[in-house]
Amino acid sequence: MPDAPGPYPSVPGPPSGGPGPSPDAAYLALGPRVGLRPFSADDAEEFTARARESRELHRPWLFPPCTPEAYAAYTGVLLGEPARVGLLVCERGEGGRIAGFVNINNIVRGAFRSGALGYGAFAHATGRGLLTEALGLVLDHAFGSLGLHRLEANIQPGNAASRALVRRAGFRLEGFSPAMLFIDGAWRDHERWAITAPEPGA
Repeated sequence: MPDAPGPYPSVPGPPSGGPGPSPDAAYLALGPRVGLRPFSADDAEEFTARARESRELHRPWLFPPCTPEAYAAYTGVLLGEPARVGLLVCERGEGGRIAGFVNINNIVRGAFRSGALGYGAFAHATGRGLLTEALGLVLDHAFGSLGLHRLEANIQPGNAASRALVRRAGFRLEGFSPAMLFIDGAWRDHERWAITAPEPGA
């Protein structure tokens, strides 16, 4: 697996009878520089400000919510749908500021145990390896506590940064799907990249 990040440990809760939760207790998983935590309504102001700052970076690939109303609708779907998991990527050394997000969508259980990834970094976090580290944490979480077997990322062929990110994480290119998703007013071609959980003992 080329340059695969992680694994990084999940964050344990505070010891029983201890002094109370540490600043890291809100995170589901921690790496050296970033932590993963769920979306919340309290993140609307910061998240939407970061999204507005990052429009030039994201277009035409990505359209995260840029207004409080859009954020409420977006997180309402994430938080109210058991087939989705929404995770914020936060910088540990910067007061927990939001660096990006990774969502696991379309989770199917049973024999499939699969999900589809959606993700994005904000402009201030690009080029620093933060989303690479975060994706390693997400893989550990998905293949560990979530019990999934396979994750897929559908990427437009011209999105070089996204293709490089999943390649670094060990995803393999599985195929090409013409007119797969309706984005920015048109049906867009996508490459299908995927990774499966490591075999026990591998």
